Amino acid sequence: MHETTLNIDGHPTRLIHSGPEGAPVLVFLHGFPEHALAWRQVMRALPEYRCFAFDQRGFGVSRNPAPDLDGFAMKHLLTDLLAVIEHTGQDRIKLVGHDWGAAVAYAAAFALPDRIEALIVMNGVHPVCFQRALSAGGPQSTASAYIDWLREPGVEDVLRADDFARLSGLFAANMDMGWMDGPTRDFYVREWSRPNAVEGMVSWYRASPVEVAPLGQPRPLPDWAQADLRVTMPHLLIWGAGDTALLPEATHGLDELCDDLTRVSFQDCDHWLHHQRPADVAQTMRDWLRKV
Repeated sequence: MHETTLNIDGHPTRLIHSGPEGAPVLVFLHGFPEHALAWRQVMRALPEYRCFAFDQRGFGVSRNPAPDLDGFAMKHLLTDLLAVIEHTGQDRIKLVGHDWGAAVAYAAAFALPDRIEALIVMNGVHPVCFQRALSAGGPQSTASAYIDWLREPGVEDVLRADDFARLSGLFAANMDMGWMDGPTRDFYVREWSRPNAVEGMVSWYRASPVEVAPLGQPRPLPDWAQADLRVTMPHLLIWGAGDTALLPEATHGLDELCDDLTRVSFQDCDHWLHHQRPADVAQTMRDWLRKV
C-alpha cells in the first residue's frame, strides 16, 4: 500500500495505490464521512489488481471549496475522477463506489461510459431509484431525515462538538461499529479536525438535488429524476442487508435501469460492510469480475 499526492488542477489530493503495474485497474470512491484510506483493507485483499483510491473533494487531503456549493457540483466531482483515471494510464477502468462514492460512480456510468468498463456499488443508490423512494414519503424518508438536518446552517458546529460525538453518531445509528476501535476513531478525528473539513463534508448534502418528502406526504418526482439514466456496463450491487440509512426500497426498480445487473446481499452486514468483512467483499468482487 503506497500513499502519494496527486495534483488535481493545482490542488494536492491524497492518493493511495497498490498492486502490480500492468494489472487491471480498479478505482475506489469513498463516501461520508470517510476518506481514501477507508478502502485499504479491501485493496489489500485484491493483490492481483492495480487499485487506486483518492480523497474526494471536501474530504481529507483534497480541494475543499466550501462554503461554495457550486464547487461540489457533480461535473466537478467527475473532473476529479477523470484526473485519477488519467493518472492510472488506462483508457478504461473498473469503478467501485460506496455511499456518496456510489453517487459519483453512477454519474460516471451515465456520463463516461467509454471510460468505465464495469461498475461495482456497495450500499449506494442509483439517483432515480433513491429519489423515487424519498418522494414516496415512506420509510426511506424517515431513514433519510438526517439529510435535511445536515443542510441546516450551523450544523458543522454541532458535528464538531464534544470531540465529534454527533458526527460519530451518524456512523453508528443502529449499526455495528465494532470495526471503529480506538486508534481507528482517533485517525478519523484527526481527519475531521482539518480546517474546513466538516464544512466540506456536509457540502455534499447541500449541493445535492435530492428532495426528502415528509413521512406520509408523497411528492411528485422532480424533473431530473424522471430521466432514463441507464447503466450500460456490467454492474454489481453488493448490499449489507442491515443498513438503516439506505433501505432496500431505495434500490427498487434498479433492474429496469441496468443492462446487466448482479445483486449480492450480505445478511450479517450493514452500511459499513467494507470495514466489517473486507476479505469477503473483495472475494465477491473478484468472483464477479472474473465473469465480466
